[in-house]
Amino acid sequence: GMAFGTGSAVANRAVDSVMGPRQVEHVHSGQPAEAAPQAAAGGPQACQNEFASFQDCLKNNNGDITPCQFYMDMLNQCKKTYN
Repeated sequence: GMAFGTGSAVANRAVDSVMGPRQVEHVHSGQPAEAAPQAAAGGPQACQNEFASFQDCLKNNNGDITPCQFYMDMLNQCKKTYN
């Protein structure tokens, strides 16, 4: 209940501090869907695997960031490399 909510809020702030605020944009053109182009190295998807691993860790640990420090460090290193 309350502990999970607090942990999730702290974890979400940690993720936002590393990745920046999350923004979802939907664009509908009425055209048939095409295959998504592959992201270039260093593009917005550069650290997607690291981010996904960190998110999975947070989810599996009820938002407790402590056991996920390794994944957060990997994500920070990736962002330093590609930003």
